[in-house]
Amino acid sequence: MIFREAQTTDVPQILLVRNSVKENILPDASALSDDHCEESITVRGKGWVCEENGQILGFAIADLEDHMVWGMFVRPEHEEKGIGKELHRLMMDWYFSQTSETVWTGTAQRTRATIFYNQHGWKAVGGMENGDIRFEMTADDWKEFKASQQV
Repeated sequence: MIFREAQTTDVPQILLVRNSVKENILPDASALSDDHCEESITVRGKGWVCEENGQILGFAIADLEDHMVWGMFVRPEHEEKGIGKELHRLMMDWYFSQTSETVWTGTAQRTRATIFYNQHGWKAVGGMENGDIRFEMTADDWKEFKASQQV
């Protein structure tokens, strides 16, 4: 497995990964366009992928304009291999090297994603209009989390 920055040629596979998940399913998969994804990794922010034998197994994208995690997903058949953890580290290290603004994300309640965010330094700060939980992380939260992992 290799971890690398996402390229525009990865967009079709990124969207395949996004639509393959069993939780946090998009109500309308067609609402997420190639152009939107491409803009997110080239203009608004940056993305990373985990690739093996030419297949993207997972991705993470941070949006600097809206200060949010645009998406972080792993193919269900490749979960529990540390892919999400490494993609998260790459994304957060880059994000906080670019800005000190608090970053946020939202995820459905009672999902593996809520557990992941709780275990990786994020703070649940309330609900969102769509019923998801809003999580936030400050630069200091990220530094503290990283320091706790190096013990």
